[in-house]
Amino acid sequence: MHASLKFLKYLIPISALLFIIQYFATIAIFPSTIFFNSLWSVYIFMFVATFIDYLIILFVNKNFSEYTGYAFMALGVTKMLAAVVFLIPLLQSNTQDRIPDVAQFFIPYFLFLAIEAYAAIQLLKN
Repeated sequence: MHASLKFLKYLIPISALLFIIQYFATIAIFPSTIFFNSLWSVYIFMFVATFIDYLIILFVNKNFSEYTGYAFMALGVTKMLAAVVFLIPLLQSNTQDRIPDVAQFFIPYFLFLAIEAYAAIQLLKN
């Protein structure tokens, strides 16, 4: 449990910092755009998905250490499927310009994926 708390200790402030940066960047770049999904819902989704993925990777690394990389890849595919499910309402909506919404979603997606990849690499090194 110690490793998960250590990861959470870094994930919470990084998530908050990324949220604040993206919030003000979004206001500056798209001042009059009304987004389909709120930014906080995107960040909560990414935070929860990343933390659950990390917990599963920790479990696999502890019990089946030779499969840690495979678990990371499988969870990456699962996270992408969850992202598609999260975006289905946007894709089915009558929104004319979806580019700001997609950018608002995939910028944190790739940032959280990088955090998760870094954490998985650190586990593989040990």
